[in-house]
Amino acid sequence: QVQLVESGGGLVQAGGSLRLSCAASGRSLSTYAMNWFRQTPGKEREFVAAIDWNFGYEYYASSAKGRFTISRDNANMTIYLQMNNLRPEDTAVYYCAAGVTMRRGDYWGQGTQVTVSS
Repeated sequence: QVQLVESGGGLVQAGGSLRLSCAASGRSLSTYAMNWFRQTPGKEREFVAAIDWNFGYEYYASSAKGRFTISRDNANMTIYLQMNNLRPEDTAVYYCAAGVTMRRGDYWGQGTQVTVSS
């Protein structure tokens, strides 16, 4: 079983930055890829970025490349999503997810709201 707790969401103006955190715990955690997804009302959940614990390989959706950076702190089992140059269309609930592969969520956090004002 894996537990995930996100934090760091909030309200920011367009062009601003936010850093999301995901504190992870549970058995065999290092065998999972860690992902960030986001969802807006009426839309399907969208993949944003992924990283693996062991080698730090990173993978990004095209919408995130160049603006978002995913990173990990293995000592504290925490995943981060640094989001820069935010746009109103980035407004969503952001979810941390652990999956057996990248771009997959088998365990989910509760989500954190990010709102970008124009």
